[in-house]
Amino acid sequence: MSGFLLASCDTPVSEGQHTKYVMVIHGGAGTINKESMTPEKEQAYKEALTEALQAGYNQIKEGHASLDAVQAAINVMENSPLFNAGKGAVFTHDGRNELDASIMDGATLKAGAVAGVTNLKNPINAARAVMDKSEHVMMVGRGAEIFAAANGCDTVPPSYFFTQERWDQLQRMISQEETGHAAYNYFGPKSSSISGVSDKDKKFGTVGAVALDKSGNLAAGTST
Repeated sequence: MSGFLLASCDTPVSEGQHTKYVMVIHGGAGTINKESMTPEKEQAYKEALTEALQAGYNQIKEGHASLDAVQAAINVMENSPLFNAGKGAVFTHDGRNELDASIMDGATLKAGAVAGVTNLKNPINAARAVMDKSEHVMMVGRGAEIFAAANGCDTVPPSYFFTQERWDQLQRMISQEETGHAAYNYFGPKSSSISGVSDKDKKFGTVGAVALDKSGNLAAGTST
């Protein structure tokens, strides 16, 4: 389910001037067919998105930097099994959860990212560590995992990311691929002339957040 939520506030600073701070999040790129979603699950998505928005908004309201707000909001979505980020992420073709995340500071134009990590509970925290504590912009795989763990990021066994729903999705896609009913296979898109199950409802995308803090600094992050 895609979700897009925004919160903003005008705060007096001096002699009639105001600084507006803003928190924006999304819960995925693409749209899951709403007809297949129960009211209970839709409500669960709304509650999780609201929790993520509030976590980020509180950071800004309390005077923290936009980077902290982005990180806090994405942490909530990474910890929820509902989104394609952290726990609940989709599986690769060979049945693994390989996670990516990135973050950028608009004030300094510094950025950090990790890709292909399999044991970091919150990849966005690792991306922040790459930005703040290294000379690099991006780290990948085992090297990223070692660096993140050495810099205080929580590690978990790969099984932590498993959810039955995502596993079942993978099995259905593999079955469709084997029977020729998938629009895509391991090697890429098939011919458009091949009939089969449409992939329009199989877009799970990323989660993300953008924040503008009281100092007027912008930051953004994404995790998938």
